[in-house]
Amino acid sequence: MKNPHDIILRPVVSEKAFGSVNDKRYVFEVAKDANKIEIRKAVEAVFDVKVDSVNTLRTLGKIKRQGRYSGRTPEIKKAYVTLKPDSKTIDFFDGEQ
Repeated sequence: MKNPHDIILRPVVSEKAFGSVNDKRYVFEVAKDANKIEIRKAVEAVFDVKVDSVNTLRTLGKIKRQGRYSGRTPEIKKAYVTLKPDSKTIDFFDGEQ
């Protein structure tokens, strides 16, 4: 079994991600090989919350050029995690220290 901290890499901090925090929907960047069940267990273990659903999204890296050479930025996998209504919120996104 994988370490939960190896599955959840970092939270996605963007305006769109923070817009859905009031609905108990959080966005994380996760390991590319993690599936929805592993992501659910990792979020429940790390943040001590109850997860209702997990939606995942893989994005290809953008093509970048440096002179005549081109390459891609790394691809990432994001997980949209919705918590159950009776679950507590994740303190990291509340902005309270």
